[in-house]
Amino acid sequence: MKSLKDTDLAGKRVLVRVDFNVPMSPAGFINDDFRIQTALPTIEYLLEHNAKVILCSHLGRPNGERKQEFSLGPVAAYLSSLINREVQLAPDCVGEETSKLVEGMDDDDYLVMLENLRFHEEEQKNDPEFSRQLASLADVYINNAFAVSHRAHASVVGVTGYIKEKAAGLLLEKELDYFRRSVEQPAPPLVAIIGGAKVSGKLQVLENMLDRVDAMVIGGAMANTFLKSQGYSVGNSLVENDLLETAQRLLTYASEKNVKIHLPVDVVVAKELSADSSARVVEVQDIPAGHLALDIGPATVSLFQSVLAEARTIVWNGPLGAFEIDQFAHGTLSIAKAVGSSSALSITGGGDSNAAVKKSGEAGNISYMSTGGGAFLKLMEGKSLPGVTALTTK
Repeated sequence: MKSLKDTDLAGKRVLVRVDFNVPMSPAGFINDDFRIQTALPTIEYLLEHNAKVILCSHLGRPNGERKQEFSLGPVAAYLSSLINREVQLAPDCVGEETSKLVEGMDDDDYLVMLENLRFHEEEQKNDPEFSRQLASLADVYINNAFAVSHRAHASVVGVTGYIKEKAAGLLLEKELDYFRRSVEQPAPPLVAIIGGAKVSGKLQVLENMLDRVDAMVIGGAMANTFLKSQGYSVGNSLVENDLLETAQRLLTYASEKNVKIHLPVDVVVAKELSADSSARVVEVQDIPAGHLALDIGPATVSLFQSVLAEARTIVWNGPLGAFEIDQFAHGTLSIAKAVGSSSALSITGGGDSNAAVKKSGEAGNISYMSTGGGAFLKLMEGKSLPGVTALTTK
């Protein structure tokens, strides 16, 4: 895969796939600029090397229709304030007007941000003609959008068939390097923290990672399925009953591989997921009927902390409880602090995991916070990313 730094950029029109799918308020204010900030090194590198920069991204789910609330206008204005250079929003991402705007770019002139790619249904369909039109805007294509590289869309995969010069942006390279260091070639012991709601959404992750880790801790609602598979009653907690045998099989497989899976030994329960609910800590064998397990308890926090203390590499995906509500956040935030204080190489992936780390105040102490959720999981499943593969295909 060719690097941005090995590409001739001077005077070239460079189409850069970024991920500026950022959360915004109804008034158009950006609530979290993490994905914009992580793209800045690539944009600045291009400008320093006299490239004519054309940025493209999606925002939200307009479902192939032009909807003003999904316009990238506020993002273009915000980026302009960050880099102190004009960022012109194109009227569309393809078409005659957009082509003329791009053709009028000078070396020291404005950047162009194409309007939302998903205003066209052809983007997600990886339509060849749409891909060709995007490619016609540029001499060079740079994929800097790790977070969408697991999707075979026109701006990620299709466009590469029509531009000879293509390379990985600095962010994409950084993401892949940290994944290599944390999962493919980790310093042992490697400990994986897997949380979230459902086993079904991370079944392949669990199967693949059990061949790589030295230990695994499982929390969040998905732990309930494992607990029930061992004969525990979990009250009204979320459980995937159709995966009880699968959970038991994974536990058996881990034992055969001499990999210890650590499950909660106590939990915080309440009758409903609400900030007003009366919550208490119980051991997992004592979860009352009619109650929900909504966080790991203090004994589990201590257990997980002891496991993490032995790690030299930590990979984390998924919260360990309903951390959005303060009384169910202690477990997840405590583990975030344990990861942050560890000397291990640590990488987190997924919006919820990163949000929990930020809430804990430990963001500056994590080795790397990935910008990708689905793409991060796809790599953890042991699969390749179409957007990365496309960069190596002639």
